[in-house]
Amino acid sequence: MSAIPPILLVGFGKMGGAMLAGWRERGLAAAVAVDPMRPASPGPEVTVVASAEEIPSGFTPSAVVLAVKPQSAAETLPLYARFGASAVMLSIMAGQTISTISRLLGPDAAIVRSMPNTPAAVRQGITVACPGAGVTETQKSLCHTLLTAIGEVAWVDDEGLLDPVTAVSGGGPAYVFLLAELLEKAAIEQGIPADLARLMARQTVSGSGALLAASTEDAAQLRINVTSPKGTTERALAVMMEASAWPDTISRAIAAATARSRELAG
Repeated sequence: MSAIPPILLVGFGKMGGAMLAGWRERGLAAAVAVDPMRPASPGPEVTVVASAEEIPSGFTPSAVVLAVKPQSAAETLPLYARFGASAVMLSIMAGQTISTISRLLGPDAAIVRSMPNTPAAVRQGITVACPGAGVTETQKSLCHTLLTAIGEVAWVDDEGLLDPVTAVSGGGPAYVFLLAELLEKAAIEQGIPADLARLMARQTVSGSGALLAASTEDAAQLRINVTSPKGTTERALAVMMEASAWPDTISRAIAAATARSRELAG
C-alpha cells in the first residue's frame, strides 16, 4: 500500500513540483496535476492535464492541493468545488484566507491553509499550517503527511499568524540568498577573485545553516561563539548591529511583507 493516497495537484510550478517529487519519494499511489502549460509528467503514477475539464473521469483524490498563484484563485478554485465533498483542500497560496477559499469552493469544503518555503525543493522546507473549521483529524493527518514530505511542519490554530509566517519563513530564503549575494559582492570589492568569492559566500551561508540546524544552542549564542573580543568579527558586527542597520531593517522588512500578505487577502 502506498504511503500517499491519490492526490489532485492544482498548479505545477516550482513548489507544486517540489511537493510532487517529495510524495513520489514517499510512495505515491496516483496523482493528477493540472497546469495550463502542461509540463512533462515526472513519473508513471502522475497524469498531467492542462485544465480541470481534462481530469480523468472516476479519479477520486483524497486531497486537492491548491498551488496556483493567489491572484488567480477567484477564477480557478470554483472549477474544483466538486471535489469538496470527499477531499480535503490543502492550500499553499499566500494571503488567501480560509474564508476566501471557502467562498470559492463552497461552505462544505474542509480547508487547510499552509505556507511552505522553497527549501522544499531539497526536502529541507518549513511549513506552517492552520486547519479550518470542519477539518477532521484524519484529514489533518493526511495534510501533515503531504507536508512532511518536503520538510518540517508546524501547526497553529490562529490563522492570523500565517501572515507573519509568510513574511518570515515564506520569504526567508530570499533574504538568506541576498546575504550570500552581498557577501560575494563585498568579497570582490576587497580584491578576492570572483570565483573564490562566490564559493566562500555560498559555503559560509550553507555551512552556517547546517551548523545552526545541528546545534542545540540558539542563534544568538552561536553568533557569540564566533565573535572574539576586539577581533575582526566584533568590528563587523558593530556596524551591522547599529540601531539603523540590521535590527531596524529586518523588523521593517518583515512588517512590510506581513502587511502585503494581508493585502493579498483582499
